[in-house]
Amino acid sequence: MAPHSANIPAHLLMWQRVREYAVPLSMIETATARRAVGDWAGACASARIDIDFDLRAVRDRYGTEFVTLLRADLRRLAPDLLRWHMPRIAPHGRIRPGLTISLSRYGRSGTTPLQLVVRTPPTWADAGQRMSLALWDEHGDGAPRHHPHPHPARRFRLDLHRHLWDSSRCGELASRCGADAAPVPALPDRPRPLTWLKGQSRPDPSDVDDHAWASARWAAEAELLLKAEGDSSGVFTVRFGARDHGVFELVAPDDHHVPTFRPLRHVLPPQVGAPLPVLPEAAARILPDLALLRAGLVAADRLHPLVAGALPASGAEPAPGPEHHPGDPHRVECRGDVHRIALRDGVLAAVDHDPAQLRREELLVALGGPALPCLRAIDAVHRDPQALPAVRERLVHGDVSGALSVVEGLLGPGAVLRDGPLRETLESSAAGHLHQGLFRSGLHPVHPPATRPAQRGRARLRTGPARRG
Repeated sequence: MAPHSANIPAHLLMWQRVREYAVPLSMIETATARRAVGDWAGACASARIDIDFDLRAVRDRYGTEFVTLLRADLRRLAPDLLRWHMPRIAPHGRIRPGLTISLSRYGRSGTTPLQLVVRTPPTWADAGQRMSLALWDEHGDGAPRHHPHPHPARRFRLDLHRHLWDSSRCGELASRCGADAAPVPALPDRPRPLTWLKGQSRPDPSDVDDHAWASARWAAEAELLLKAEGDSSGVFTVRFGARDHGVFELVAPDDHHVPTFRPLRHVLPPQVGAPLPVLPEAAARILPDLALLRAGLVAADRLHPLVAGALPASGAEPAPGPEHHPGDPHRVECRGDVHRIALRDGVLAAVDHDPAQLRREELLVALGGPALPCLRAIDAVHRDPQALPAVRERLVHGDVSGALSVVEGLLGPGAVLRDGPLRETLESSAAGHLHQGLFRSGLHPVHPPATRPAQRGRARLRTGPARRG
């Protein structure tokens, strides 16, 4: 049975919602089917990923050899898996905005390596949670000027973690995320165990039992990082927070022992520490899916198939959720009887009332009279249904078709939305998609002013365009 929600860390509850809504099964199935037949562009389109380059133009500029390597990576790319593993921000779990993340590097002699990157839009244009694939070179000739951070981020990079997007490398997931190691229990009342990481003494790295940090893998991941960077100093940094980081060094007792790490014994000046290699977030933190499985917050069959197939089945069994039977009629106490409200002819209707009676009652309501309890219940479902949180979650993650399916399941495909929170939510989402389109086209003249996260969340989900009249 899953633990009580009061004892579950907030970030795990966020990831639980993300895994439920961010990458729907329909997206996974469509992207997988298209990728299986070699249609990498169609797979990207089904995963809401735009392509910002043309292979013919790339071949003319960089040559056939480079295009061959690029095309091979594009065919191995599982765009739905990439979306599954993208970094996200609290509290809603949206994809971290304004990022350029390196997926693959292509070295060329005498020049700076080209990179295949994925970009995320800024916060004001992320309503559809779309991403885009592009090519990056150091000269930045093809970098979009309207993107806030077109340069690949050092902290968020996936070129060293191809198992998070490359369908041919998914088998490496268990070993790279430490799934084979025994989990260390995280106690909710225990303070954050980062003190030894900032101190001068060196305890065993397994003492770090915080649920968010994969310190047992830092030494091995740091070796890969330093090798990729061509850095022989053995020194790297880990970012703990917005203004908090640690500097570490690899230590190898001898050639027969696995290297480990320890905090650097002397303080580096800022100008020396800033350019040091940064351990990517994918290596610094525990894989969310692994943490969810161990906490019993998700069943293995609810994970992405490529993830579920790579991770060992372990952890607590998730608690069964309430059963939901779509199409079941609502029951309302109306004038001393229990009446049903169900879908009829594509709309939600009071099935136990005569149509002529309903027309008379609707006319009475229009003249200011009291409404039947059945009509009041139908009006409440139109304005503020119980499923509104599920609709909002889907819209937050860009799943418009999924949100509309929920609405149609509640109200019917022929329903006309009435003023209220449901309509405002849908209108707000439509307005956000307009901003996203303006960003993609580069037509937005001025960058919108920044707002605080709380205000931004309320504006996105609770308000819509001004009502008329």
